[in-house]
Amino acid sequence: MLKIDLTGRRALVAGVADDGGFGFAIAKSLAEAGATVCVATWPPALNIFLNLLERGKMDEARRMTDGSLLNFEKIYPLDAAFDVLSDAPEELRSSKRYADVGDFSIDGMAQRIVTDFGERPLDFVVHSLANGPDVKKSLLETSRSGYLSAVSVSAYSLIGMLRRLAPLMRPDSSVLSLTYMASERVIPGYGGGMSSAKAALESDTRTLAYEAGRRFGIRVNTISAGPFASRAASAIGIIETMVQYCAANSPLPEALTAQEVGTAAAFLASPLASGITGTTLYVDKGYHAMGMAADRGTPGTF
Repeated sequence: MLKIDLTGRRALVAGVADDGGFGFAIAKSLAEAGATVCVATWPPALNIFLNLLERGKMDEARRMTDGSLLNFEKIYPLDAAFDVLSDAPEELRSSKRYADVGDFSIDGMAQRIVTDFGERPLDFVVHSLANGPDVKKSLLETSRSGYLSAVSVSAYSLIGMLRRLAPLMRPDSSVLSLTYMASERVIPGYGGGMSSAKAALESDTRTLAYEAGRRFGIRVNTISAGPFASRAASAIGIIETMVQYCAANSPLPEALTAQEVGTAAAFLASPLASGITGTTLYVDKGYHAMGMAADRGTPGTF
């Protein structure tokens, strides 16, 4: 029997701030397969996330199939817009939501990981990070700073994380990010340069797979997930419409679940996917294969 067994492996999932998104579902699936899991959380959301955990507000979502609760080995503050702490403006570093969390840069997180677990403690890194301050604006209305911010946090941060974390990863390690079909097709309402950021992320996945594969033996893939109404995705403003449209027009006419993305991620992290790298894996009920809407009563509609 083929089995995903990640016992003795350690994952870092960057971009978990609640129990409602893909990052959390991936963390849980990796834990179900036996891995230990650390997460990284955006500093402005960190205290809320910790309070939810401490008060048991996420216990139901944390419940594993064996009845135990998903536990995180460590929770690190991370603002992936900054490779090193000195990159962050002083006014941000001294602000209320950042002042007490310590070094929240990519380098700061890496240093904490080494302090906590030793020189090469990681087997899996998951990049579940995206942010576009102008996401509700059309591309024509997107500011230069908004566009560059979207690309910086949503795409370049994968490069920054891999550059810093690859030396900390053990043999046969895996890196995974999350993308969206707006990288290749127009999704009206998904603006602010986020479509450009996702296109960059997919292109970088292929190049990083080559470079990190040759240099470190690391596999690099990305999952193109269908739309999902997470709390973070609510910032788009039309997420419910996106979910309903894709559910109506996919070969499998139903809404995507976060668990389906989580289990696909566990597969890509496992030895079962040892031959897969540089790949964009679609987990979207087949919507990417469609060339015409199926809810228009066209011939062949079921």
